[in-house]
Amino acid sequence: MSIYTRLAKMAVENYIKEGKVIAPPKDAPGELLNKKAGVFVTITKNGDLRGCIGTYLPTKDNIAKEIISNAILAATEDDRFGSVKIEELPNLSYTVYILDKPEPIKNIDELDPQKYGIIVQSGFKSGLLLPGLEDIDSREKQIFYACQKAGIDPQVDPISIYKFKAQKYE
Repeated sequence: MSIYTRLAKMAVENYIKEGKVIAPPKDAPGELLNKKAGVFVTITKNGDLRGCIGTYLPTKDNIAKEIISNAILAATEDDRFGSVKIEELPNLSYTVYILDKPEPIKNIDELDPQKYGIIVQSGFKSGLLLPGLEDIDSREKQIFYACQKAGIDPQVDPISIYKFKAQKYE
C-alpha cells in the first residue's frame, strides 16, 4: 500500500470511528506537504465501487490535506451511496489519483482514454472521467460518458474538452 492510499485509509477510518479529521503526518514525504494538486480518492468494497470524490484543481494547502478531505468525502458524501459504516472498514480498498493540471484540447485526436482523463464542460455543467477506466476503450466513449455524467447533450450543447494525466496509487 502506498503512502497515498495509507493516508486515505487512515483518514476514513479515523473519521468513521471517531468523527475526527486527521492532520497530515509530520513525517510525510515532502511532495505530500509541499505540493498542491487535484486529487481523486476511489473507495471499493470487495471490488465494487463504494465512493469516489475528488478535485481536478487543488483546493487545499497541500496534497496530504487534499487526500484527507476527498477520502472522507468519498466515504460519506458520494450521492450514489450511503455513508460508510464502521463494519465495512475492513473490506474497503483505496485508490488515490494525483492529477496534473488540465489543459484544453484542440482536437479529439489528442485524447487517449488509457493515458488521459478528461473534463467536458458546457456552461455551468461539467463531467470528469479518470484515465484508464475499464470499458472506456475509445475517445468517443470517453467523451460520451463524461457528457452523460454531466447531463450535457453533445449534439445540442457546445462543449469544451480538457485532458489531464494522473498518477494512480493503489
